[in-house]
Amino acid sequence: MSGAYSWMMFDLATAAVEGALAAGATYADARAMITREERIDCLNTVVEALDQTENAGVGVRALVGSSWGFYATSETTDKAARIAGGRASQIAKASATVPGPAIELADVIVSEAHWENEIDEDPFSIPLSTKADLLVAATAEMVETDGVSLARGELGFFRTEKYFVSSQGHRISQTIVESGGGLSATAVGESETQRRSYPQAFGQYETAGFEAIRRFDLTGNASRIAGESVQLLAAPQCPQVTTDLILGSSQLALQIHESVGHAIELDRILGWEAAFAGTSFLDLNDLGSLQYGSPLMNITADATLPGALGSFGFDDEGTPAQRVDIVTEGVWVGVLTGRDSAAIAGLPPGGMVRGDGYNRLPMVRMTNVGLLPGEASIDEIISETRDGVFMSENRSWSIDDRRLNFQFGCELGYEVKNGKVGRMVRNPTYTGITPQFWGSLDMLASESEVTYWGTPNCGKGQPMQVGHTGHPAAPARFRDVRIGVRG
Repeated sequence: MSGAYSWMMFDLATAAVEGALAAGATYADARAMITREERIDCLNTVVEALDQTENAGVGVRALVGSSWGFYATSETTDKAARIAGGRASQIAKASATVPGPAIELADVIVSEAHWENEIDEDPFSIPLSTKADLLVAATAEMVETDGVSLARGELGFFRTEKYFVSSQGHRISQTIVESGGGLSATAVGESETQRRSYPQAFGQYETAGFEAIRRFDLTGNASRIAGESVQLLAAPQCPQVTTDLILGSSQLALQIHESVGHAIELDRILGWEAAFAGTSFLDLNDLGSLQYGSPLMNITADATLPGALGSFGFDDEGTPAQRVDIVTEGVWVGVLTGRDSAAIAGLPPGGMVRGDGYNRLPMVRMTNVGLLPGEASIDEIISETRDGVFMSENRSWSIDDRRLNFQFGCELGYEVKNGKVGRMVRNPTYTGITPQFWGSLDMLASESEVTYWGTPNCGKGQPMQVGHTGHPAAPARFRDVRIGVRG
């Protein structure tokens, strides 16, 4: 982006902040943003959808006493930005008429900086024909398998430019490029359907360029997942037993997301946020003492991991990206914070506030919430399991609004008997209660088997915002888990 254009976007954000301060705000910040998205969907060798969108605008937060105000405009003029800032302050003043303690903001380093992720191939410079041909070829491989009725492929690309200004002196620009996609094959039987996905159920997304798509090797994995979807139709039902459970890393990533990631969002813990995913079973008084899991459980929130989907340089409050310990040797020690919630908790802000576009109020979001690796391997985990089931790729999930009781369904399961992988089973499910489940973790694969799984569709807030989060994970074993529960 040219220097002159960057200055124009910074000027818009500055005008919005100045408008808010002139209208009475004690603090204000603004994000001028340009976002570009592209999505291609293919079904049975036919490209069914091509969506390309681009938008720009500025959103401004204003703080007055006990309340925030927020306003956004798609008009990229100095006048419109100043008006937006003034209206944000008016909203904050109106909200502050409800009595409450004044909001304090935890201190952060005031930065003037630029950050962008490294990419090898700009996905928006790759011809559409190349992308479409890739999906057509991959779905053609899948439909050649007898019994496969639906062969789907998708690709998605994002380019986000942010220009952040605060009344404290922040002036930060960022350019973030994300790429991803995946395949799914569905086989239809007499009484049910079975689906297999690759690289994972929601597609795999990374903070990377088109090189990520090449690395996935979609065509090279198409026939395998198609064949597995058909095999599942004839596989025996997953048994209803209490046994050892081995989770593949992509399913473990979702387990982390649902039973840890949402539970440790401080706005949920404080009761500020309950929409879409509920609150949390955690109580700040237990921070530093609650046993969240076994001593093998070490969770961090790390926005600095190269290529992971939850990585960036600065969050939407100007707080630098960082690594924060969440669970250490099974003990709950950290939370996901914003500057306002961190001040209440007496914690340093962790740089975890982001908004879904210029016209959405930034809120606490997961970064890369992941499980640090152990010292085993998946082969060792299997060889040391006398009786258990291996499950991979998510098919369904359900968890209560306090992040405690859950049930997950997976696409694929295999029995493990006397240290060897046995027969395939269909419709594998498992259920548990969060601290007890994590307390049963007893084997964990090493760093060489970690994948930075990306979740591009994390919902939160009302109106709902879609967040991009990452979850580093390696295969792991959990003891005495109820599996095969149906209904």
